[in-house]
Amino acid sequence: MPGRTRLTVAYDKKEGSWSVKSGEGASTYRTKTEAVSEAARMGRQNGNAQVVIKNQNGRIQSERTYGNDPRRSKG
Repeated sequence: MPGRTRLTVAYDKKEGSWSVKSGEGASTYRTKTEAVSEAARMGRQNGNAQVVIKNQNGRIQSERTYGNDPRRSKG
């Protein structure tokens, strides 16, 4: 089974933009909405991905999984 791809949506203070970071590099976007939409698209396309969305202060806001979620508990 291939490993899970991790995509992180985070704010870049120096650039004043949002980025989607993965093991393959990073892409920048003007708004958080654009970055989250692109990360979700990439996650669905990959089929086995985890998307971590952070606030502007760097704290994790939410987390999404696409594909086979290994979590066995309800929720």
